[in-house]
Amino acid sequence: MPALTIDFFHDVVCCWCFNISSRMRALAAEFELDITHRTFVLQASRAEMATRWGTPEDARETILGHWAVCREVSDRPERVDIDAMRAASFDYPHGMTAALGCKAAERLGGQAAHWDMFDRLQCAHLTEARNVADPATVLHAARDLGFEGAAFTDIFEDQRTLRAVETDRQHARNLQVRSIPTLIVRETGSRLVNGPREDLAAQLRAALRLVA
Repeated sequence: MPALTIDFFHDVVCCWCFNISSRMRALAAEFELDITHRTFVLQASRAEMATRWGTPEDARETILGHWAVCREVSDRPERVDIDAMRAASFDYPHGMTAALGCKAAERLGGQAAHWDMFDRLQCAHLTEARNVADPATVLHAARDLGFEGAAFTDIFEDQRTLRAVETDRQHARNLQVRSIPTLIVRETGSRLVNGPREDLAAQLRAALRLVA
C-alpha cells in the first residue's frame, strides 16, 4: 500500500511544473507515494493564448520572464534555455497538443508512461526549444520513449483521448484547482505548497502524521 496518494495537476508548457516534477520523482520513492497525473491545460489554442497574453510577441516576452524566475530557483537551471525559446521561429505554444500526448501515453502505458511523456515533452519545450503544440514534436517524443508510431498516433488522435483531457479539466474545476502545479494529498485533502525539495518533504511528513 502506498503511504500517500497524490493528484498532480500540471501543464507541459509550465516552467514551475518542470521544477516540481523532478523533486516529486525523488520524493515518490522516498515516501512511497502513489501519484496520479492530471493534465491541466492553461490555454488550449492559439485563440486562448491571444486572449490571455495578447500578441505572440507579448506572450513570449511575458512568459519568458516567468521562465527567468523559475530558473533562479530550479534544481536544474541549465535545462531552462530562455535564449533558445526567445529565438524560436514559432509562436509560444499552447498546452493542448502536449496534454493529448501525455494522455495517449497514459492510455498505452499507465501513469508511469504519462509521467515519462510529460518529462520528455518538458525537455523538448524548455531545453530543446521545440514546438510542443506541433503534433510532430509529440510523435517524436513518443518514439524516443519506445512507443510504436502507428499505435501511438491512433490513440493520440482518438476522441477518447481528448475526452480524457477534458475529464481532467472538469476534475480540476470540481476541486477548485486554478493554478499549477497543484499537488493534492487525497487522504487529507491538503495541498502541497510548491517549494524546495526539503520543504515538500516536510509537508509530506506532516501529512503522514495526520493519517497515521
